[in-house]
Amino acid sequence: MKNHLLLLTILAIFTANISNAQDIERERPKEWNGLVEGSLFIDRFLPIPTIGKLSSDTWGAKGVKPRYTDNGIEDDEWSYWGGNIKQDEEGNYHLYVCRWREDSPKGHMEWPRSEVVHAIADNSLGPFKYKETIGKGHNPEIYQIKDGRYVLYVNNGYYLSNTLNGPWEYNKFEFDQRNRPVFDHMANFTFAQREDGSYLMVCRGGGIWFSESGLPPFYEVSEKSVYPPYDGRYEDPIVWRTNIQYHMIVNDWLGRIAYYLRSKDGISWKVEPGEAYMPGITEYEDGTKVDWYKFERIKVLQDKYGRAIQANFAVADTIKKQDMGSDHHSSKNIGIPLTVGRLITILDQEKIDSSTKTIRIKIEAEEGFNPHKDINIKSLRFGASEKVNYGGGCKVMKKEKSGDDLIITFDATENALNENNFAAKLLGKTRKGKLLFAYARLPWINYNEQALSCRFPILSLNGRELKIELEIQNFGQVSSSLSDVKIETQKNGKWIELAQANAPNLKPFEKQILTLYANKFTESGKTAQLRITINQKEQKSVVLEGAVIIR
Repeated sequence: MKNHLLLLTILAIFTANISNAQDIERERPKEWNGLVEGSLFIDRFLPIPTIGKLSSDTWGAKGVKPRYTDNGIEDDEWSYWGGNIKQDEEGNYHLYVCRWREDSPKGHMEWPRSEVVHAIADNSLGPFKYKETIGKGHNPEIYQIKDGRYVLYVNNGYYLSNTLNGPWEYNKFEFDQRNRPVFDHMANFTFAQREDGSYLMVCRGGGIWFSESGLPPFYEVSEKSVYPPYDGRYEDPIVWRTNIQYHMIVNDWLGRIAYYLRSKDGISWKVEPGEAYMPGITEYEDGTKVDWYKFERIKVLQDKYGRAIQANFAVADTIKKQDMGSDHHSSKNIGIPLTVGRLITILDQEKIDSSTKTIRIKIEAEEGFNPHKDINIKSLRFGASEKVNYGGGCKVMKKEKSGDDLIITFDATENALNENNFAAKLLGKTRKGKLLFAYARLPWINYNEQALSCRFPILSLNGRELKIELEIQNFGQVSSSLSDVKIETQKNGKWIELAQANAPNLKPFEKQILTLYANKFTESGKTAQLRITINQKEQKSVVLEGAVIIR
């Protein structure tokens, strides 16, 4: 995963010479200059173990042959797209993926009429074999809700089953915007289970949604898209939660480059610098390289700690519109193993700041990983990701044994941790020169907080009095405390306070309507520009702005 700048340059030259190319060159952000190897998500992709036989007797452009066709799922009759994996208690792997006939006259553009199928394998990398057709649908993602049932989401609907093997019942998908904008058409949803079993959802446009049960309806809480502030045609988000934090990757399909984000709570997101993935990441352990033209619909296979251990992609060998029926082009699903982040804990309980002298962390031993023997100690850097990703951070002072685990004491001088950090990062190398990384929670931070959110109020006039009915709901995983709520209206370019109140204590997902009164300031049927601000203790204020018609 080295030489990302060179790779981008080569891709730009290559795509500039393709007529009707379905991509453009993206300028690499200046703030990415100076990133060290291992700091980018793209650095986590590993060579793929060889599976089956290397074959050229298959479909595909020159750049994807020869290849190991047993990686993932593919055949001559069907084009495959999307899909993620679940492992059952017996150790078998279940892939839920969509497909359409390769010989369709529309070629790849047959995808709106795709079907979802269930395939199984005894190896997460494949080969996956068809087991059953579940029904119509595209861009599937499967997840398990807290009552044990499985939800198989597809665009516009979902299938529900008690087991991974069905039977499956189809239902229409429902969502409640709660007066928020839809940032893009409602498709390509992705899901992550929170600690209490409730679910976070991210839609294609980067809106954040929640459901208490994991079943629809999902409720939108974000006022704007959480995607990176770069020029991009974003789609295909994937969200997952580890024992430390939430993670997201979103793809810029036009620029053929993806971005990586992290979050403490799944609501506010931090964009990490560097490419998350892009063409050029497929290499096998024997040195065979496969140059897939398109990488989309990333999904991750997680371990018991939630760590991503494998990425699965929908890949195509050419521009989608050039993949016609009964030709030598097609698409498939592939799996690529990932470097797994290590388990680390900050042992100091006091808040780390510029006056802190030392930081002690514990690095846990795991199956296949001995921290006493496997780590290049001198390579380790620890602290804020903004520092560590560029080669800085705290340096090792000493090490000590704690049974099978290892305790490292760092000189805290260069930790750079501040109010914008919710996790510290460890970056280094193994003694074999391989990537080693980990994230640690900061002991002084509260990771489960209230999350109050409101709808636009209902305004109605009664004589010279304005009645305000404001619904407030708590989407956090803990009960809320009393929080100040202020409602303002805009007049002559200035915000004027209408009413103020305290939001009551609300249990998770509980809601209540506050009834407030203010002086009349305009006539019935007129439109008022409102701003509602919820000030939550030691949290970022929630602000909702928009126009409301007075009844």
